[in-house]
Amino acid sequence: MTRLSNAALSDLSTDIARPGYDRARVTPGIVHLGIGAFHRAHMAVYVDDLLASHPDWGIVGASLRRPDTKEALEPQDGLYSIAVRDASGTKPRIIGSVLEVMDANAQREELLALMADVKIRIVSLTVTEKGYCHDPSTGDLDEDHPDIVHDLEEPGTPRSAPGLIVEALARRKAAGIEPFTVMSCDNLPANGKTTARIVAKFAELRDPDLGSWVKEHVAFPSTMVDRIVPATTDADRQGVSDLLGLEDAWPIMTEPFTQWVIEDTFCDGRPPFESVGVQVVEDVEPYELMKLRMLNGAHSTLAYLGYLAGHEHVSDAMADPAFRMMISGMQTGEIVPTLPSLDVDFYAYRDELLARFENPALKHRTWQIAMDGSQKLPQRLLGTIRDRIEAKLVFDGLALGVAAWMRYVTGVDENGNAIDVKDPLSDRLRAIADEAGRDPEALFDGLVGINEIFAADLARNAAFREVVVQHLANLFEKGAAATVADLIEEDD
Repeated sequence: MTRLSNAALSDLSTDIARPGYDRARVTPGIVHLGIGAFHRAHMAVYVDDLLASHPDWGIVGASLRRPDTKEALEPQDGLYSIAVRDASGTKPRIIGSVLEVMDANAQREELLALMADVKIRIVSLTVTEKGYCHDPSTGDLDEDHPDIVHDLEEPGTPRSAPGLIVEALARRKAAGIEPFTVMSCDNLPANGKTTARIVAKFAELRDPDLGSWVKEHVAFPSTMVDRIVPATTDADRQGVSDLLGLEDAWPIMTEPFTQWVIEDTFCDGRPPFESVGVQVVEDVEPYELMKLRMLNGAHSTLAYLGYLAGHEHVSDAMADPAFRMMISGMQTGEIVPTLPSLDVDFYAYRDELLARFENPALKHRTWQIAMDGSQKLPQRLLGTIRDRIEAKLVFDGLALGVAAWMRYVTGVDENGNAIDVKDPLSDRLRAIADEAGRDPEALFDGLVGINEIFAADLARNAAFREVVVQHLANLFEKGAAATVADLIEEDD
């Protein structure tokens, strides 16, 4: 089968959407660090919609860890397809906004030179929570992180995202070029402010004058991003290639829903994002909090409980009426009351989320969502629990989500099979779990002692300990499905 490429676009069926602009006229204005599946299903699609009228905002992506995205897209001239799936079927579309993908390890100097070029006005990121080399419980730079230690010692050959950004900014400062805007698209609380704090601190550690310049001149808009993007399987690749009549080495599977909210804070211009459906606002924080708690918190809870109960996909877990009721009840009774006032119908938003979770065509694996839980838990569940504790309100559903994570990271499922726990703290988590065995109190005490996740306030809180330990005991004794069913009965 012929490979997808610029030359092969004419071979596509006329009913398949493709770039509506001359790609030869497009020039880069954005460098994106961490060009994974989410970026290609989200930001790159919005930019693709812009390029017909604003061709100077093309994207050059950079993979910071592995060259697999470059290897997949380079023979395809950067083209790839998104396959939008719902119960009605699969609708493919060709995206052309990614002009090139660089391997940051093999092309570090070339990448830095591009980031330092005046034509690049935005550097955006989807490097996941762990890519910020920060302490998730505080949002501050982890100065002992091996990549940060390396980048401070060898600033001209950075490995980390903060190191790359600061080295490129230092070169622009030295050349008298305006700084680019740094735009995080990751699920971090106040992601713009968090990124600003991390980058400015790193710059200050390199050179106090550079740190001051970054604080004064670089813009860090906060954003809220939302689209569910499951990992692409070999069956997906084959199915999409069959639909296209062309081979696509790495199509992206996604849902019809997409949302992007951006704070209007840029230091070197921006494209008219609002013209393609982006919400450009003064303050993203209320939208971000709503999404982190309502969607991400519920998603993680479903992932841990669903995996333990033997559900491979989120939609499988949602097909169990008890799981659906538990998640809906947690969103309605525990999460919504913690949200700030916003011109949004929270209950309609809840129903929309439940319908998205139920999408049977999406095949979003619970194991995929469960990755990197130590980095996600503080933002997705623990902040909501803190608010509930402060208000002296119950938090049974949220606590069950935390307990399910604790049970999950023991690395052994309910049938005695190994769980492949993907987490930057996996060795520490497993050592604690091995020492605790099936003792829920010992497991709780060991895990809450990880300050990067829980911080001292929750570790010392008797109410938090009591409810999570009880849920842990139930998960060990009864299993996830029975524990969820019992919780639903208690709520009734």
